[in-house]
Amino acid sequence: MGRFLRWTALLLFLAAGGAALVGTGAVTVPSRYDPWAPLDITEAPNLLTRLKLSRLDGAPRQCHAVLGATGLRFSPVTDRQTGPDCGLTDAVQVSRSAVAFNSGFTVTCPLAAAWMLFETHTLQPAAQRHFGQPVTRVRHLGSYACRNVYGRAEGRRSEHATANAVDIAGFTLADGTTIALPGDWTPADGRKAAFLREVRDGACEVFRAVLGPDYNEAHRDHFHLDMGPYRVCR
Repeated sequence: MGRFLRWTALLLFLAAGGAALVGTGAVTVPSRYDPWAPLDITEAPNLLTRLKLSRLDGAPRQCHAVLGATGLRFSPVTDRQTGPDCGLTDAVQVSRSAVAFNSGFTVTCPLAAAWMLFETHTLQPAAQRHFGQPVTRVRHLGSYACRNVYGRAEGRRSEHATANAVDIAGFTLADGTTIALPGDWTPADGRKAAFLREVRDGACEVFRAVLGPDYNEAHRDHFHLDMGPYRVCR
């Protein structure tokens, strides 16, 4: 996290120093290296991606525009509170993308944008590298649930309580091959296991928290992906 902040600060400083030149058109900065340019899902993630993702929080119009330029099928969800520290704000109902899902799910708009980055730049490239074919279906275990972390009676709210998380349990390839947690996580030297580990590691480049079988027993059968305040990747 410290390294990311240092690099981001340096890039912003350099960008600010050259703002006058950029404004006059004397210097053209590619959008992927321009901190003020909107997020473009087609561009590979870099040091500015998290900054651009963070600007989508609380900016539903901008976020919807970003999603609208992708293949994601979604519809905005009305803001509502469903319980103490639970509810939906700037959320979208996702029906499908380039992949089909076992069912629709509701997540915050920035999380949906992070998913599209992950799907485009991590999930599908990993499937092609390991199996020579794309993922066509993703199985999830849900996104929104008004509950505390691990469903405990006391403690802080889970990111699921505000639809800021989604749990992914498995994938299906174009030829019908299934890859699922926890069965394909081991042995670690298997092709499916290597794919799952690449997917987990790539998710860490986009999402704030990525929890899987190596984190604890509660996550042995899925990857928990969220955009919360805590940076964890395991």
